[in-house]
Amino acid sequence: MKKYLAIVGFGISFFSFGLESSAKMTQADYVSMWSNVAVEHMLTYRIPASITLAQGLLESGNGNSPLAVQANNHFGIKCSDWAGDKIYFDDDSKGECFRKYPDATESYNDHSLFLTKKTRYASLFQFPVDDYKSWAKGLKKAGYATHPEYAEKLIDLIERLKLYEYDQKTAPLNSGTELLASNVKEGKDKTGVNSGKNTALVKIDASCLKYQNHTVKENKNDVKFIIARKGDTYYKIAKEFHLAMWQMYRYNDFADKKDMLEEGDIVYLEPKRNRAREKSTTYVAKKDITLIEISQSEGIKLKKLVKMNGFSSGKVTVQKGQKVLLR
Repeated sequence: MKKYLAIVGFGISFFSFGLESSAKMTQADYVSMWSNVAVEHMLTYRIPASITLAQGLLESGNGNSPLAVQANNHFGIKCSDWAGDKIYFDDDSKGECFRKYPDATESYNDHSLFLTKKTRYASLFQFPVDDYKSWAKGLKKAGYATHPEYAEKLIDLIERLKLYEYDQKTAPLNSGTELLASNVKEGKDKTGVNSGKNTALVKIDASCLKYQNHTVKENKNDVKFIIARKGDTYYKIAKEFHLAMWQMYRYNDFADKKDMLEEGDIVYLEPKRNRAREKSTTYVAKKDITLIEISQSEGIKLKKLVKMNGFSSGKVTVQKGQKVLLR
């Protein structure tokens, strides 16, 4: 096991949401899965999205490490000043204590708070949000990792995977919209903007400041859902409706290793039904369609459709004219 962290640790978490996956996540999978979360955290905490993604990739082995899978710990943060669940792994020493999270999103949240609240990392916030090289070297200097080439490894990941492009996820320069972000340990003024030192202007899309709540609807099986808008992610919707990421994944039979939604996607806010409420209900495909699409449109759990219809898996494509039992 590679040892990267002195104060924090080595791991990450895989995303635990009830669906089993035998395949290992690739670097591309991981970036697709967490890039939107990293960008949102950049706008909130002023930590470069490229740094967050590179650390997550490195510490977690692309989300496949034992600490990632068993403890949802993406950044190898150890138990110092921690009152939550714990897990023990051999790292710099035998049987070291690491933080354990209910889902991987909490690991991302804790990572941002860890960097912003610890005084040892305060100097990092003097660097521009797109200066990933200074951030990488600053993390090593501040003692985040024991590996002598930790900074170089982060920089290599960022440049090879072009993660620096996520640091530019801001509004056009002529938009006139700016957000004053700073080290969150500083106080806020009457407007709610951080007023302490280490502040920097971050350009953001004006739509971020005018966020409109989604309209909750019910399908014919009385399951609550919303329709995704352009730019929506599971993470954004989970925050809006105070749900955990594991709930979003489970309620929607999350299969793709990505967080971005397509405009018009159905997103359920509670568990789908085991079967249709109407007796002798069948679905007749009007075109070639995947079983997961039928599951989402009808509000019935994917695994139940698989079992009722004798399919081998939920990845089946239903041909035009084919009937699918819904109960």
